[in-house]
Amino acid sequence: MLKDFNTYLETIDADFWKDLITNHGTLRKFRKGEEYIPIGTVATSIGLIKSGSVKYVAYTSDFDEKIVGLETIGGFAASWPFCLHEIPSVVSIIANSDVEMYCLSIYRIRELAKGNPQLDQKIAHATEQVFYTAYQRLISFYTQTPKERYEALMEKSPKIFEVFDLKDVASFLNITPQHLSRLRRNVKKC
Repeated sequence: MLKDFNTYLETIDADFWKDLITNHGTLRKFRKGEEYIPIGTVATSIGLIKSGSVKYVAYTSDFDEKIVGLETIGGFAASWPFCLHEIPSVVSIIANSDVEMYCLSIYRIRELAKGNPQLDQKIAHATEQVFYTAYQRLISFYTQTPKERYEALMEKSPKIFEVFDLKDVASFLNITPQHLSRLRRNVKKC
């Protein structure tokens, strides 16, 4: 559904990770609003979304929720690479809908990586690509207008509003829901 939205998926060996997680992980279910990884805790697994969607949430000093990431079917849910180093997560990963997700323990990944240079390379490459995606998003906040960010998002994910609420998409774009509504109206008129 969100093809090309999370650009790291284009550059990692996603099939390798999907096979690893489904073959060695456990299928778990999360209800809408349930936290998969709470902020401030050390994540103990990475997930592959079989059905549903999740949102990555950070909080301001006033405890306002800010959406910093979105993921859906076929995507991964992880506090990456913090989980690998037992560093507490800087975001909460919350089920945006009812979710089924294969979850693979970080301890199992470490076990599988022992003496496996291929897996070590896959981990390093995935970490690098997640960084590039996050960095590109950061740069877009400085170099693109809200309209340009909205148009880029719609080009990559025209069905995003079928999965995520307007307020969550607005938060992800770092604009108000009212501003996003105006952008949607004005872009449709053109």
